[in-house]
Amino acid sequence: MYNATTLEEISLPANSLSGVLSEKMLQLVNLTILDLSYNQLSGMLPHHIGIFSKLKLLVLDFNSLEGTLPPSLTNCMNLVELRLANNFFEGEISRINFSNFIQLSKLDLRKNNFTGTFPISLYSCKSLKAIRLSYNYLEGEIQPEILSLKSLSFLSLGEELPADLGIVQDFDGFQNLRLLDLSYCELTGQIPLWWLSKLKKLQMLNLYSNRLSGSIPTWLGTLPMLFYIGLDNNLISGEFPKELCGLPALVSKQTPAQVDDIDLELAIYGYKCATLVQYKLSYFPPAIYIDNNTISGNIPTEIGQLQLLHKLSLSNNNFSGNIPENMSNLKNLEILDLSMNHLSGKIPPSLASLNFLSSFNVSYNNLDKYQQVLSSKASMPLHLRGTPNFVLHRFQMNAYQIQRREMRKTTTTTTTMVI
Repeated sequence: MYNATTLEEISLPANSLSGVLSEKMLQLVNLTILDLSYNQLSGMLPHHIGIFSKLKLLVLDFNSLEGTLPPSLTNCMNLVELRLANNFFEGEISRINFSNFIQLSKLDLRKNNFTGTFPISLYSCKSLKAIRLSYNYLEGEIQPEILSLKSLSFLSLGEELPADLGIVQDFDGFQNLRLLDLSYCELTGQIPLWWLSKLKKLQMLNLYSNRLSGSIPTWLGTLPMLFYIGLDNNLISGEFPKELCGLPALVSKQTPAQVDDIDLELAIYGYKCATLVQYKLSYFPPAIYIDNNTISGNIPTEIGQLQLLHKLSLSNNNFSGNIPENMSNLKNLEILDLSMNHLSGKIPPSLASLNFLSSFNVSYNNLDKYQQVLSSKASMPLHLRGTPNFVLHRFQMNAYQIQRREMRKTTTTTTTMVI
């Protein structure tokens, strides 16, 4: 094969290939596509890989490659996609001169051992649509120049990369951003309303596992395409804003977020299964996660307007009062977790009409000790023991909260998918 010097494409993903990348492959100077993802390759990238000056796609995800990226890589100036996720590459990422990659559209360095600061040279790549640097060992702050990446629709910075986004005064960037993942970024202070509120195309927002404080801003309920919110594991206080119950994408089926099935620029991987790959936003269930905060007050009755919501987790907060009767309007709800609050009164019998509900947790509240709820899946009523630490579900339940909390240590957007 190495003598086929006119060869332009090698695409052999998921073929159980092993061993190192031979220096002999450097004879294939006409390569435009090299895809060896999902194999068992090891060793380092060839030192003179920059000889592939025509290369457009370099896809080596999910191998066991290691070492630093060779300086000659920047000679591959026609690169459109550079995807090296889930390997063992290391070295200071800011030493790579990304400004040579003027056509670069997708950069995925997720889950390696890169160190250093966010590379300033990356701001020169004006064609970038997707950046994922999560699960590395980066530090420092994101500079305002990132706003010059007007085409960016997918941004996942992930853990260990603090971001002082309050430094930007005149915000006009990220207008095409659809997915924003700033989980584990050590964000502090309030949710930055002055720039998030301008992201009219945003559909998925992940800010979980930071140190955000203050209340949930009311303008969050005005973002026209937002259908997935992850604010869990923060220090957020105040009340659940009624305005959040009017999210257009969770109220009406006629919104663009529901009609237009957008392709993600980078794949989202299955939890414990790297071969489960999703590129469609429609895979993600409409969800609101605000568990593990200090939110208080009543659950607003307006929550019944979110009829397209599939998952709602309000656990481990300070909610009080009754469970709203009109929660029974959430006909698409699959998971409802209200555990570890100060809720009182009875569980509304009308919740038995939620035919898709598969997980229902109200443990560790102050609900009535004795109650019968008619199951929609059986004619016999279930006897619920209302002790402060009970959880007896209408259907066959698993330990959802414990499971989700454990999975959240290594996942992001949903309980089964990883950004």
